[in-house]
Amino acid sequence: MMKLIRYRRNIPLSYGFTALMNLSFTHGLWMMYLASRGFSLVQLGLLEAIFHVTSFLMEVPTGSVADIWGRKVSRLSGRLFGALSLAIMFLAPTFPLQVLGFICSALGYNLESGAGDALLYDSLLLDGRESSYLRVKGLDELLYQSCSVVAFLVGGLLATLDYGYAFSLTILTNLLAFLLALFFKEPEIEKEPRSGLFSGILNSLKSQIFSSVKVFRETPRIAFLIVFSESLFAFMISLFFYLQNFWTDQGYLPDAIGYAYAAHAMLAAFFSLNAHRIERKINEKGILVACPIFLALCLWGIALTPYTMAFYIILGCMEGLLAPTISSYLNKLIPSKFRATILSFQSMAYSLFMIMIFPLVGLIGNTHSLLLSFTLMAIAATLLVFAYIWVLIRKR
Repeated sequence: MMKLIRYRRNIPLSYGFTALMNLSFTHGLWMMYLASRGFSLVQLGLLEAIFHVTSFLMEVPTGSVADIWGRKVSRLSGRLFGALSLAIMFLAPTFPLQVLGFICSALGYNLESGAGDALLYDSLLLDGRESSYLRVKGLDELLYQSCSVVAFLVGGLLATLDYGYAFSLTILTNLLAFLLALFFKEPEIEKEPRSGLFSGILNSLKSQIFSSVKVFRETPRIAFLIVFSESLFAFMISLFFYLQNFWTDQGYLPDAIGYAYAAHAMLAAFFSLNAHRIERKINEKGILVACPIFLALCLWGIALTPYTMAFYIILGCMEGLLAPTISSYLNKLIPSKFRATILSFQSMAYSLFMIMIFPLVGLIGNTHSLLLSFTLMAIAATLLVFAYIWVLIRKR
């Protein structure tokens, strides 16, 4: 009996870790802050590109770190890199130092992206409670969205007083998350063998990555779920950033834009909490068909109607439903000793889509209009809908 509950404490600890990590009061402010420091829009665009390129290159190696040396080590390291990146961003006076800060930010994101879900799922798996993962992940997503709402509202208030308050408080929440992660119990899973300290590190990483790629070849459904989910998320995140400029040009005040983002996050939180109930009603195939259709319809609503805020808020339904369900489906397919590495391929795919989509949307928006960018995004999403449904029908 004792064996069945030995990792139970990891679940509430992970909830607390998620809450602290996502109380990021600078998330919607860093571009405005750096612009006020004299950095140009071109430099800001380059910094965002550097973040995604670093994330793309380092995602799988950092996922292997979590599989080889432990999920706990990876999450602890991620929060240290996160706090360091914020300190550099706030204090660094030159562009090269800001580049260093954004590289640290990407590493902090990479070290968490595969390790977090891997620790959560393996804790449930080893306790014989993996069937409750979708419900647990839904609550975890609820905390993420709820803390995002708080961060949007409080961060804006702090920034009106002093940007330093927002940065200092976010550094503090990262360090508190680090302290909380010290109490995680590392899941005891089978690991790839590793050798000595120096050449052994490289050999261990190489072996872990190649073994994970073999899992991909043997289970192509993993690749489909990753491409499916991360392409949709790339569209949603691109909307998140570019709608700010679009709505400002339309005459909306910052507080109205903040309310729209908060409403989107609250709707996403509601659907994430109820994802396990919705999944029981329409099952996996229903979700995989409904989500891309829903995204395409919302994109067409944003591109062709004046109700852009309403359609973006409604899009929160899909975000809240998709994140926990895709995570559940993937974790069921992945062996524990490769879990963090393969989940890092998921974040790597997201970075790749962002590298392709994000600059293109901005370029078309600058040379023509953001409305044209949104229309082209709607066309691309519609084509993806047909492709995904064709694959689902063909592969059953």
